[in-house]
Order: sequence, then structure tokens, then C-alpha cells
Amino acid sequence: MRIAIVSAPAERKPIPDYVKALQNGMASQRHSVDIIDAWTEDGFCLPSYGYIAVAAETVSLFGGRMPEVLPKVLGGRSGLGGKKSAAFLKKTGPFTAKGLARLMDAMEKEGMLVNWSGIILNASHAEALGRHIGS
Repeated sequence: MRIAIVSAPAERKPIPDYVKALQNGMASQRHSVDIIDAWTEDGFCLPSYGYIAVAAETVSLFGGRMPEVLPKVLGGRSGLGGKKSAAFLKKTGPFTAKGLARLMDAMEKEGMLVNWSGIILNASHAEALGRHIGS
């Protein structure tokens, strides 16, 4: 299966280690996995993937607010409705579950079917979560 991982860290920076580990975990199940950087790419290619995983970080410690770039990548893309997807959020503070709920709401608002979600603790945990996608 072709999988896209949308990497949406809190600020513009290189692809985080936990996103690469998530990719390795998914690739170990013989999936073709591409990472799309939300800060540098526009997301027009997302409808061509069979599965979309979003790996994000919250911007604020307590509010669970998503990065401003995430709605720009997901919003307004025809073809995302009904697309199976996964939501992953890097644990950053005490209200990470609230942030995960906001991430899933944003994805479902675009019509995506979120059938897997999780809070990523570290890179090795992300790789273990990635092994469960598509199995």
C-alpha cells in the first residue's frame, strides 16, 4: 500500500526522528512510505495515496493547538474525503490527549476516516506504532 506521512512539527525544522522511525516501522510491513513536510510542501499529491498518516506536534503546551500549516496542507484538497488515515501526536505536555482530539477533528473535518491514532513517546515507540499500520 502507498502511504503518505504528513510531518507537521510545531515549527519549521528538519523531519523529526520520530517521523523517520514511524516511516521505518511502516516500511517494515512492505508498504511504500513517503514523508511529506507540511512546512515545505502543499499536499496536492495526497489524494494519490491509499493511506495518509499525520504526525504532528502541538504548538502550545496547555491548549493542544495544532501548527498553523496543518490546515493549509489538509484543507481544500479534493479527494481526501473517505480516505483512510491515522493521527499521531508527539507527547509534549500534560494535555497531549486534547491535542490528539483536535488533530483527529481537523482530519475528520476534511472527510478523512481516522481509523488509527496514537500518542508518540519517542522514536522507538513510533517505529512500533508504524508496524501496526496496514496489518
